[in-house]
Amino acid sequence: ARAVRAMTDRDGARRMILWDIDGTLGMFGPAARYAFARAVHRATGRDPDGHGVNMMGMTDPQIALEIMAAVGIRGEPARAFLPAALAFLEEEVAAAATVLRSAVRVPPGVEAALAILAGTPGVVQTLLTGNLRPNARVKVTAAALDGFLDLELGAYGSDRLNRDELVPVALERAERRVGVRFEPGDVWVIGDTARDLACARAAGARCLLVATGLSPLAELAPLGADATLADLSDTAAVLDLLLG
Repeated sequence: ARAVRAMTDRDGARRMILWDIDGTLGMFGPAARYAFARAVHRATGRDPDGHGVNMMGMTDPQIALEIMAAVGIRGEPARAFLPAALAFLEEEVAAAATVLRSAVRVPPGVEAALAILAGTPGVVQTLLTGNLRPNARVKVTAAALDGFLDLELGAYGSDRLNRDELVPVALERAERRVGVRFEPGDVWVIGDTARDLACARAAGARCLLVATGLSPLAELAPLGADATLADLSDTAAVLDLLLG
């Protein structure tokens, strides 16, 4: 309903804002990493403790496959285990909701930007994340940010294995629900890794990178995003960027 209301003012800026979760909307501590390890252990019987997989910017299915590869399960056997591993992952993340709520750190400026954008005519904001849809909901609810986002319009790791294919998913959902076809220049992907930028570029969308995750500003700045910020604390500058 929020998305439909947002599009009633046709004279305002028309924007679709696609937010990454981990490192962008919040930092959630080690609970998600533990959830992956337990899920893969339950699905395969192999303990991946200390697997060493870099989870930044990947979809949940990709992460599960990488963890299985780290314990020697690859190819068709890994693909056969994947549905069970993802089902167990949903259970583990749901069970960790209280832990996530106590551990979450929302970066500076995030809530203010979300709140203003949620009330801006012509703006639709939702998620573009590698998380499975249920896990994404658990996390943004733990961060108390779910009320600002139309989660039905999002694109998730449960939609595509490859993150680079997610922007078109979000565009298609928006067109079906809101009745508006956003052009690539109307779309901003906000994230904290090089994979967020690659995802935006694959669809011709714009990208704002923030150094609120594990990648420092000095690493993100040379990547060529449309904008790179240390954080979102300068609300006026962020809104000028996204709506200008």
